[in-house]
Amino acid sequence: MPTAFSFARVHHVQLSIPPGGEDSSRAFWGGALGMRELAKPPVLAARGGCWFGGGGIEVHLGVESEFAPARKAHPGLLVTGLKELAARLEAHGVVVQWDEDFPGYDRFHAHDPFGNRLEFLETRPEGAIED
Repeated sequence: MPTAFSFARVHHVQLSIPPGGEDSSRAFWGGALGMRELAKPPVLAARGGCWFGGGGIEVHLGVESEFAPARKAHPGLLVTGLKELAARLEAHGVVVQWDEDFPGYDRFHAHDPFGNRLEFLETRPEGAIED
């Protein structure tokens, strides 16, 4: 059945952080991952949290008073230079867990400072042999 709308792309991913978690978020998303902090509109800035962007990806970190980390649900962020990203995260003390169970992609999981699960993927080069 035809529709009068279409999906364009994901605008942002929202993750929760505990109250007072902005500085740790800045160290992780800005420092370890190298994303730039985005200015929040004043009406939203009053709620706390912070936003980051890079490479067409936006991550919004919102304060949740009864915070619980997302241990299963997670964003899957497609990147280039996956091994270099893993090395950068490890240099910042972040544990990287490689997972080869996704055909066509190399990937690893990591966690932000609050335990939110993150997945980073890179398309395997053409001609790569699947194990």
